[in-house]
Amino acid sequence: MRRFWSDRKGNVAVLFALAVVPVIGGLGAAIDYSMANSYRTDMQKALDSTALALSKLLPLDEAKMNEVGMQYFLASLGNHDLTNLDLDIVPTQGKVTLHATGDYTPKLANLFGATTFEVGAKAEAVWSMGKVEIALVLDMSLSMQTPDPARINALRASTVSLLNVLETAAREPGDAKAGIVPFDGMINTGYTYNTRPNWVRFDWWEDNVGSCDNGGHKNRAACVAQFYCSKSQYTSKTSCQNNNGTWKQAIWTAENKSNWNGCVYDRYQKDPNNNTITLDYDVKDDTAPDTTHPWGHASETTAQRKTKYPAAKCYATPPQAVTALSTDWAALRTKATNLTPTGYTNIAIGLAWGWHVLSPTSLYTEGKAYGTEDLTKYIILMTDGYNTKNIQMEPDACNTNGPTCPTVDNRMAQVCTNIKNAGIKIYTVRLIAGNADLLRDCATNAKMYYDVQSAGQLAGVFNSIGAEIASLHLAK
Repeated sequence: MRRFWSDRKGNVAVLFALAVVPVIGGLGAAIDYSMANSYRTDMQKALDSTALALSKLLPLDEAKMNEVGMQYFLASLGNHDLTNLDLDIVPTQGKVTLHATGDYTPKLANLFGATTFEVGAKAEAVWSMGKVEIALVLDMSLSMQTPDPARINALRASTVSLLNVLETAAREPGDAKAGIVPFDGMINTGYTYNTRPNWVRFDWWEDNVGSCDNGGHKNRAACVAQFYCSKSQYTSKTSCQNNNGTWKQAIWTAENKSNWNGCVYDRYQKDPNNNTITLDYDVKDDTAPDTTHPWGHASETTAQRKTKYPAAKCYATPPQAVTALSTDWAALRTKATNLTPTGYTNIAIGLAWGWHVLSPTSLYTEGKAYGTEDLTKYIILMTDGYNTKNIQMEPDACNTNGPTCPTVDNRMAQVCTNIKNAGIKIYTVRLIAGNADLLRDCATNAKMYYDVQSAGQLAGVFNSIGAEIASLHLAK
C-alpha cells in the first residue's frame, strides 16, 4: 500500500481523472449556453415578425389576437427544442407588446445536475405617425345599393375597420382625427331652416324647388315660359280665346323654405344677363363664405352672395350629414354603420367639403393650421361610378354608364389639383366602376390610387391605407 501511494504515475492518473470532470462540465455548460442563446436570438426574430404582423391586423378581440399571435410566432420560430412555450400579448393605445418564454433542457450540462433554464425575449410594435387629420369622402349614390347591396355593406364594414386602425394607432388623444363626408349629387350640412347659418342662400331654392301650375316644369324659367288656356281642351291662344277661354302664363310657386332639410349644392354665380351659372370658390380655393349678412339682407352684395351655399332639395332620403373632424370614435363608427345611398354622383362637391372639413379657415374649426409640425392631412375618396350631376346640370343628369359629364369632371380635376396644392394628400379608391384616369390623376401619386374589382376587396384596401397612414415601425 505504501508503495502505491508513493508511485507518482498513479497520482497523475487520479489527479487527471479528478480534474477532467469540471473541465467537461464547463465545456458542456458553454455549449448549452451557446445553444440557448441561439434560441433566444431566434425567439427575438420571431417575436419581431409577430409584433409587426399583429400591429397590421389590430384591432382583434383577445382570443383571436392570442390565437393569431401564437400561429405567427411558431411559424416564424421554426424547428426548436424549447418546451413550455408561452406568449404574452399586451395591446395598448398605439402599441402592442409581446413577451415570449420557453424552457431549454441542457444537452451536456444536465449530466452534472443541471435540469432546465428559461430563455425569453420581448418585442414591441409602435405606431409612429405623428398627427393626422383625415376626411373620408364617401360616395352615397344609389349604385352603392342597387342592384348590389354588397357595395354599401362592404363600405360600412371597411370604414369601421379603418376607424379602428386609426383609433388604435393614436398614442395620445388627438393624434388622429377623422371626419366623414357622405355625398351624392349634393351635401347635407345637418342644419334645418330654423338653425340655418348665414352662409346658406335661398335664391336657387326659390327658382328650382317648387311647382308649376301648368305641370311638369322643374324650374321657374321653364314654367313661366309656358302659356296655357283656362279651358284645357284648347292648346293655342287663338282657339282658346275664340272659345271664351283665358290664355294665361304659367305660374311658378316656390316650395316653403321651412321645408329645407340641410342639403346644399355647389357654390355659383348667376349672370343676370343670360342666367348662366358659373362655379368659382369650390374649385379655386377653400374661400370661407361671407357671413357678414344673411341671405336676402338689404346690404348683402353680389360678391358676398356668391361665396354662400345654395339651399337645395334633398333627394327622397337625404344623405347623412357631414361629420366634422372628431376623436369620438364610437360616434364615427355609428355614422359609418348607418351610411345609406341616396341619389346621383357629384364627386367634386364631396371633395370640396372634404377640404372644408380639413381646413382651419372655412366652415369648420376642428382642423389645425396648415404647416403644423408633424401633422399630415388626408382625404380618402371612395366612389363606385361616374359623375352624373351638379348644379350646372339641373334639371338634367349625365349618363351613368361612362365619362360623359365633362362639366363636372373638369371641375373635379380642378378641385383635386387645388386640394393637393394646399398640402393635403389624397387617396382615391375606385370600386368596380368610375373614371379610372380621372381618379388616378386625382390621387397624390399613382400608388395612392386603388382600383378595386369587387366589394369583397374593399376591406383589404382600407386596411392597407390605414396601415400606411399609421406608418408602423418596429421598436425594441
